[in-house]
Amino acid sequence: MAVQPYARRGVGVSWIVVIYLVAGGIIAATHNYWSNPNTVKAIVSALLATVAWPLILLGVDLHIT
Repeated sequence: MAVQPYARRGVGVSWIVVIYLVAGGIIAATHNYWSNPNTVKAIVSALLATVAWPLILLGVDLHIT
């Protein structure tokens, strides 16, 4: 039985997921989704824009009214 010298411990997050969310946060911020999160709707819109940022690049408005 071979021993893995660099075994992973615990639950980890893929680097691709981290890069995807960071890019989403930057794009959502540059399109003013994170500019004024005072209400629940604004926060949900900002979170949605962070996760679904490719839609923003296609011109979809993700602001919840």
